[in-house]
Amino acid sequence: MNALPKLIFELSREGKIGCGLKEADVPAAIAIDAGQLRREPADLPQVSEVEVVRHYMALARLNYSVDAGFYPLGSCTMKYNPKINEKLAACDDLQAHPYAPHDLVQGNLEIMARLEEWLVELTGLAGFTLAPAAGAHGEFTGMLIVRKYLEEKGDARRVVLIPDSAHGTNPASAHFAGYEVREIASNERGTIGLDELRPHLAPDVAALMMTNPNTLGIFESDITAIAEALHANGSLLYMDGANLNALLGVVRPGDLGVDVMHINLHKTFATPHGGGGPGSGPVGVAERLLPYLPVPRVRRAGTGFEVVYDDPRSIGRVKNFYGHFLVIVRALAYLMALGRENVGRVAADAVLNANYVRKRLEGILDLPYKAPTLHEVVFSDNGLPVKTLDIAKRLLDYGFHPFTIYFPLIVHGAMMIEPTESESKETLDEFIAVMETILREARENPELLRQAPTTTPVRRLDETLAARKPMLRWRKGEST
Repeated sequence: MNALPKLIFELSREGKIGCGLKEADVPAAIAIDAGQLRREPADLPQVSEVEVVRHYMALARLNYSVDAGFYPLGSCTMKYNPKINEKLAACDDLQAHPYAPHDLVQGNLEIMARLEEWLVELTGLAGFTLAPAAGAHGEFTGMLIVRKYLEEKGDARRVVLIPDSAHGTNPASAHFAGYEVREIASNERGTIGLDELRPHLAPDVAALMMTNPNTLGIFESDITAIAEALHANGSLLYMDGANLNALLGVVRPGDLGVDVMHINLHKTFATPHGGGGPGSGPVGVAERLLPYLPVPRVRRAGTGFEVVYDDPRSIGRVKNFYGHFLVIVRALAYLMALGRENVGRVAADAVLNANYVRKRLEGILDLPYKAPTLHEVVFSDNGLPVKTLDIAKRLLDYGFHPFTIYFPLIVHGAMMIEPTESESKETLDEFIAVMETILREARENPELLRQAPTTTPVRRLDETLAARKPMLRWRKGEST
């Protein structure tokens, strides 16, 4: 059985030395006043150099990443990040201070302008802001644009409609933008049609926030008719673009009647995802909403580029400076490596992989919605002697990161699987074989799954206790 590495404090012994520090060279005239010093020395560990190295190597081996293995988190699009993108983002020539004069950073400005041009071409929208720091931040920004557009027309609507299959951040983003949220129930197909929408259309409806494909992986096929109905009502259509990986280079949301959408550079465009960021959630808008995009905005000016900091109709700033620039660099590198002729293969391969997994597992797992799926598939634990959580925990014993569990909420015991285009058939076959083994174990020895994981450094936690009484730091004398 694997064991947790000893913490560096536990390795500490009096007299061990891991590095040598030079004598302080701070002049006495500017030395810190004695009254500002610590009353007692910091309780730092005393360890050797090799112990420090082994400590951090052991911690690194505990981490799981898409570089280490298959990461089938549904709705998260955890694809492989090409290392050339990382190399470019680390290039010294791109490291510029945000206050640098524009004539000294024309290359940086061009990178932002060219990425926006790519996004415009791929989505069919008129323009983008690259400022939002993540997906939910993009949603919030988009809804502020909707609000200002309507208010400028003297139409202070205060209701946003959201399907029950939407991403969980949508209601929160609408609420923080000052809206009341009303939920629309999905039909038996798992989508929203005109029959579901019409009873909710009223003069107070500002927008519908639709995820397409939705969190069931199903394409909202009535989207153009829905857009027309919304526009006839004076309302706007917001599209959550977190699942754009399924449409990339194949369908342009702007051509479907979408007015506003955010996308995720840290999902669709292969930049680092997870670990707290940085993310990037650019927001694109239709022509009539361009004046409301946040500032600053980079635009072409003659043979060069300039930055617009003031626009009287803009919603203003939503982020310091221009957004997460090095994430933008990675995204542009990803698109340029693919080229326009290959972008559509991303979606094609992602859909193929997801449907391969669906076809292989739908005979042994319950599939609550039978409609065709695109980039991900959602099963349920109906009919099993164990719960979804038990299956997810058992996957850890076989070396796989679990899929997304218990989401979307409209599926009982949901298991949401998204393989992305990054994975080979061999990897998917291995994952499917493990799932078949686990489901066989579930029927023959369900208690084995209820005790899982059993081979990981940390066994199954009491999740309620861990949430209420988390242990987030080491304390001397306490058990780890």
